[in-house]
Amino acid sequence: MPTGVAMRDVRGQLFDAAERVLLREGPSALTSRAVTAEADCAKGVLHRHFADFDAFLAEFVLDRVDRMDAEAAALRDAAGTGTVVGNLSAALRAVFTSVAVAILPLITFRDELRARLRRTWPAGVPVLTEAVEMIASYLAAERELGRVAADAEVDLLAPTLVGAAHLLFADRTAAPPDDEAVRRTVTGVVAAALR
Repeated sequence: MPTGVAMRDVRGQLFDAAERVLLREGPSALTSRAVTAEADCAKGVLHRHFADFDAFLAEFVLDRVDRMDAEAAALRDAAGTGTVVGNLSAALRAVFTSVAVAILPLITFRDELRARLRRTWPAGVPVLTEAVEMIASYLAAERELGRVAADAEVDLLAPTLVGAAHLLFADRTAAPPDDEAVRRTVTGVVAAALR
């Protein structure tokens, strides 16, 4: 005789539960028991859908990275509008105030997770690599529009911006940096490339 209540979109519910635990309590609190308790389901539900907890975490990270596609498209669409510094500041704030900041220490914290991610993401850290690609694509579009210098090395500016922003947002226990701090950092990195 079956017990419990059928769950719709089990994977999505488990991923959302993992995100809530991660944001609220940090990577060390993210366990299969914490996720299933947050999702209000039996622990066996997670293991019925994933080979083990690290397989779950790898798919969770990749799912959250895929969600950055909408942000990347919005940033590319912003090329030629507003200001380059304003667009970059907003994009970096969106990336680093999302679950991305919490995912980075999770990837660092778990060796097996890193190993699994390497199978599908051979270089870099998924969240940061995706952010770099998003920023580089935007800067290239602005370069084509003439708002960024024709000789600007967007492939160098993008990782510099992402790295600088990561340092600003890295302390998840402190308040996030204010808009002016982000804008100042972005300006410092790209000012020489702006037209």
